[in-house]
Amino acid sequence: MNKEPLEEKEILEELASLKAKDFEYSTGRILGSMCTKADPLAKKVFCDFLDANLGDPGLFKGTQYLEEEVIKDIGSFLSIDSPFGNIVTGGTEANLMAMRAARNTAKKNKKIESPEIIVPKSAHFSFEKASDILGLKLIEADLDGNYKLSINSLKENITNNTIAIVGVAGTTELGVIDPIEELSEIAIENDLYLHVDAAFGGFSIPFLNNIGYKLPQFDFRLPGVSSITVDPHKMGLAPIPSGCIIFREKKYLDIMSVEAPYLTSKEQSTIVGTRLGAPAAATWAVMKYIGSEGYETLANECMINTSFLADALHKEDFEVVVNPELNIVAFNHPKIPTDELANILEEEGWMVSTSNYPKAIRIVIMGHISHIHLVDFLSTLRKIKSNLNI
Repeated sequence: MNKEPLEEKEILEELASLKAKDFEYSTGRILGSMCTKADPLAKKVFCDFLDANLGDPGLFKGTQYLEEEVIKDIGSFLSIDSPFGNIVTGGTEANLMAMRAARNTAKKNKKIESPEIIVPKSAHFSFEKASDILGLKLIEADLDGNYKLSINSLKENITNNTIAIVGVAGTTELGVIDPIEELSEIAIENDLYLHVDAAFGGFSIPFLNNIGYKLPQFDFRLPGVSSITVDPHKMGLAPIPSGCIIFREKKYLDIMSVEAPYLTSKEQSTIVGTRLGAPAAATWAVMKYIGSEGYETLANECMINTSFLADALHKEDFEVVVNPELNIVAFNHPKIPTDELANILEEEGWMVSTSNYPKAIRIVIMGHISHIHLVDFLSTLRKIKSNLNI
């Protein structure tokens, strides 16, 4: 750390030079991220609420109200009239809270001392973190031929120590939706906590179904669902970090609550103590500004571009892993190893990622990616094939 203070101009110049090394969403070349450029209004509101601390809500009652309103609004499109939850840093923290609620509930009601959770092999790595932090045994159920959770595999792994099962509505790698309806029935039959990780799909599936898509149910209409993760900082266009955890019943917050004697709120259920109020305010603002019609348009445009890319890849002799359910396309070429293709694309200035189940190039079609960007990307793929004499 420098001893003498630096001039503001010098600090800003250095920051600008470092920021110039970052990729920008606006270039359309970030193809592997589930995040995107936040709405300008949301950014402005975020900055206006930087000093608000939701960890001490009695001092920031206006910001607390905004969080409560966001939970209600998100709950409304997840089919629950009286939701309970919080705005958190993202899907990882939301999933951790859900597993903590499940563990504490099972420990209190069932006296389970060696808790196990069952997740699909496609589950986000946050469940590995949650298991490590909470002392849970993580069981990975197999996937079926469409890379969705195998119901048979899940059933085979249920034991007397199982406290929770997890389904994903929009898997990180392929964007597929697990059979949540069947999971709901299993959860009820076995008295298990069911958590749905809809960090990606939660802000698109409801709006796509509003305009005629026939995507599977995943929300609180299913009676076995106990909690849902959804990330406003993905398809919701809120700034990072803006995640959300929604519980069906207040008892799940209560079972996690600890005393906070020196704060204006005497109890706290969230993982984070000092909790930035800016994400709640920014999410409230962007949801009001865009509205359900705006989210319907955004999700539909992403799906149109997704279909265009998948169809074009087929015509160029690439193999699309699964027919996209949401706005993710995973593909390979039979004559080019996946990692080699990923490296070449990066050399060409395209930031893609690869999936593991199965190994494939993974493209996430977010709002910052236009039809023109995809045409340019396909041109690069044709160039790569030509250079490799394919």
